[in-house]
Amino acid sequence: MKSGNAILSSYGTTIFEVMSRLSEEHGAINLGQGFPDDGGPADVLAAASDALLTGWNQYPSMMGTPDLRQAVAGHAKRFYGLDVDWKTETMVTSGATEALTACLLGLINPGDEVVLFQPMYDSYLPIVRLAGGVPRFVSLKAPDWSFTRADLEAAFSPKTKLVLVNDPLNPAAKVFSRPELELIAEFMLRFDTLAVCDEVYEHLVFDGRAHIPLMTLPGLRDRCLKIGSAGKTFSLTGWKVGYVTGAPHLLQPVAKAHQFLTFTTPPNLQTAVAYGLGKEDAYFTGLAAGLQAKRDRLAEGLRSVGFDVLPSAGTYFVVADVARFGFEGDDQEFCRRLVAEAGVTAIPVSAFFVENAPRSCIRFCFSKREEVLDAAIDRLRRRFP
Repeated sequence: MKSGNAILSSYGTTIFEVMSRLSEEHGAINLGQGFPDDGGPADVLAAASDALLTGWNQYPSMMGTPDLRQAVAGHAKRFYGLDVDWKTETMVTSGATEALTACLLGLINPGDEVVLFQPMYDSYLPIVRLAGGVPRFVSLKAPDWSFTRADLEAAFSPKTKLVLVNDPLNPAAKVFSRPELELIAEFMLRFDTLAVCDEVYEHLVFDGRAHIPLMTLPGLRDRCLKIGSAGKTFSLTGWKVGYVTGAPHLLQPVAKAHQFLTFTTPPNLQTAVAYGLGKEDAYFTGLAAGLQAKRDRLAEGLRSVGFDVLPSAGTYFVVADVARFGFEGDDQEFCRRLVAEAGVTAIPVSAFFVENAPRSCIRFCFSKREEVLDAAIDRLRRRFP
């Protein structure tokens, strides 16, 4: 019997599904998969409900509703000083993963090289390979998850079509510094490359840092596609509403891919997200402050148990090095034992690498209620007295 797609068939079950199944089996507290456990902003939910009952429920425009596209352009101006033409430079997608897929399928030709920073979100590599791209990896190094000029020299070449930048970076809770972004920009201009910028955690940065879109650096406005996510900005990950901003010559081929993927996104959710993007500054600063407090709560608890906690500059996550426990095995085995013996679920960071992976780092999600975080620490204390 003929088999399925060789590229997709080569991948096993995602690590999130594996660990979530183990978590259910052992009745564990799941700090593995990254989603909040609250209901999201009540006014945004009300806007979606009202639009569902009283608004348009047929196909909206493939590119997105005008109100949301205008809101995306306004958001870019408000937070980053970017002048964006909503009619030609914005597009709405069914989540940021669909946006990533459309961007990569729309821009990559077979044989094009794509620079990927690892650890990386697990969908990047399969999509690059499906598009016929050739991955070139830059391995970020703990504890600050940085890179060097030599790392980029080894990854970029005349065949490089684009670089995929996740900032803030999901698996490692890293926020790229301006000097790091300037170094990436230097190589992009030198090798005449594009960038797909996964910036879904743009409003989840801590300790007074400011998110810097790669698009805002000199010479890169017309070379970057910027991806945002209502799921992360409004703690509504199940809504799957994303948006792409970019110059018309980049967005046009991406839109052609989008039309054959999901084509469009529920209009009531678009109405609600458009409303949400116009919320007062206090909402966005409060979102980051609330998550920073949860980060500190979990990090302090992990340190009290004996974990070596690495810096977390943004996102929903904190990474801990478990080498000091003297465990004989790698991070994946440690996480399996942690679920079974402590009743707490984490994710092995090596799952986000293809090569050169650290073997003693695990990732916890802190976007949970305080009582859930405290209960997880209590369980860990009983396992590591």
